[in-house]
Amino acid sequence: MSEEKEKWQGWLALSTAIVAVLAALTTLYMGKFSSRAIMAQGQESDQWAYYQAKSIKQHNFEMSRKALELQYHAQKGLPPAVAAEYEKTLAKYGEEIKRYDGDKKEIKDKAETIAKTKLKAQEMGGNFAYALIFLQIAIMLSSLASLTKRHYLWYIAMGCNLGWLFFFLDAWLLFY
Repeated sequence: MSEEKEKWQGWLALSTAIVAVLAALTTLYMGKFSSRAIMAQGQESDQWAYYQAKSIKQHNFEMSRKALELQYHAQKGLPPAVAAEYEKTLAKYGEEIKRYDGDKKEIKDKAETIAKTKLKAQEMGGNFAYALIFLQIAIMLSSLASLTKRHYLWYIAMGCNLGWLFFFLDAWLLFY
């Protein structure tokens, strides 16, 4: 075998091994961010369920307060102690309604933050998946180049690494 041929096969083997390592790392990141997106989806759903529970409780207090208000205003000539008790209870209901408003705002903000995290993780995971496709194509073309001794297939394979680089960087920087 000629020295030039041996040199080319050495570069071919080395570049294929490097691409395989990059594919393993890219797969790791793809899985990491895909898992983060799935976990965030569950957390987001939990937050919205919690928000709904708070809304239902708040609505119950609003309905009870309204019924108590109507009952209070419908009665004439109540003793001052009874009227004071109505007023006290109505005030407590009003405080609870305000508390639920605050709770709901916090829960909504948290759910929206989790949703943003989820969307970013989904986008990053998707870009790592695109990057992986280019590496898989490069490995396949390098294998074909080795079997058929066609240099141009190896050059195309090395060109595929540019696609990997673009999507790998885009996964981290989200510029596209």
